[in-house]
Amino acid sequence: MRILVVEDDKAVASFVRKGLESEQYAVDVTGNGEDAQSLFGEADFDLVILDLVLPKIDGLEVLKHIRRRKPSPPVLILSGRARVEDRVKGLDLGADDYLTKPFSFSELSARVRALLRRPPDPLGIVLRVEQLELDRAERVVRRAGRRIDLTPREFALLEYLMRNAGRCVTRVMIIEHIWNFSFDSMTNIVDVYINYLRKKVDRDFEHKLIHTVRNVGYELGTGETKE
Repeated sequence: MRILVVEDDKAVASFVRKGLESEQYAVDVTGNGEDAQSLFGEADFDLVILDLVLPKIDGLEVLKHIRRRKPSPPVLILSGRARVEDRVKGLDLGADDYLTKPFSFSELSARVRALLRRPPDPLGIVLRVEQLELDRAERVVRRAGRRIDLTPREFALLEYLMRNAGRCVTRVMIIEHIWNFSFDSMTNIVDVYINYLRKKVDRDFEHKLIHTVRNVGYELGTGETKE
């Protein structure tokens, strides 16, 4: 397993490197964000340990750069920023784990092992169907480069449809996944929100992506409407 350590504190970097190498990992170390991005473009890594406060390019920008690459390895943020807001931001931007300094190497090692055991996410951070793109980390949606502003519930519904692109999902499946309550056959909430999405995602485009499957549910894809 090859690990990239991005840490500008030489003492910390040396400590982490020696510990990981003693456990038979191959370790590359760099002390700034610019070199980290270059290294990431030149080699494949199984895991990245990333500080946030870095010279030239900060850690969050490096994280975004890593997440744009396919395949994208697990990222463990190792930072002195211990505020809840910092941890939440790092995880929301695509980090898989967050460990604050000071830390014990035994805990770092255990977290590394846990991350390396995880199967890769086959969907990735960014979902795409034709020109429609949904960034799950940034929570941004674009179609043909044009940004589409969605409410949190609309975003969740579109993400669910995109995760199941090319497959019909029933109203029951949608309501139980997005709203998390037992299906009421009398409610039209799914149809209402599908209509909201159509106005934002499809209305300005000749080619429609959201299709109704008569008496069943909805499908997001490239086929013809099945009403």
